[in-house]
Amino acid sequence: MKRIASYKKLFQVEGEITLANLKTTYRKLVKEWHPDKFQEDHPLKAEAEQRSLEIIDAYHFLVSIAPETLEQNQEAYLETIQTSMIADFHYKGQTLKVTFLNGNVFEYFGVPNNVYKKLTQSATPERFARRHIFLAHTYRMASKAGAEA
Repeated sequence: MKRIASYKKLFQVEGEITLANLKTTYRKLVKEWHPDKFQEDHPLKAEAEQRSLEIIDAYHFLVSIAPETLEQNQEAYLETIQTSMIADFHYKGQTLKVTFLNGNVFEYFGVPNNVYKKLTQSATPERFARRHIFLAHTYRMASKAGAEA
């Protein structure tokens, strides 16, 4: 959740994310912080390189959780969570990363520790996740079957 908040702050997003606003803000930020804008000996050159990487990462991340993107991919997402078994999962800082047997990997944000503990103790993790995680938390596709994010 901290990641989402910091990226929204960077892109000055309040409320719901729209792809049009993200694109406009992204172009403005890249124009402002592009490393080629600064001479090699300029004191802001190193900061610009680091900031530009952060801007690119934030843009791709926010696009992946934007409602428009999720809506476009909803059919494939629902098929994955309803038909594919969980191959593996990892939890760190309220982010649950789930790998499915079909090869798709999704990240779920804001998953409380007690929900994660219940998932690990569940006799049927898929059923528990379908009821309490998959449709209840902000998510994004981390990688598609056969590809790395």
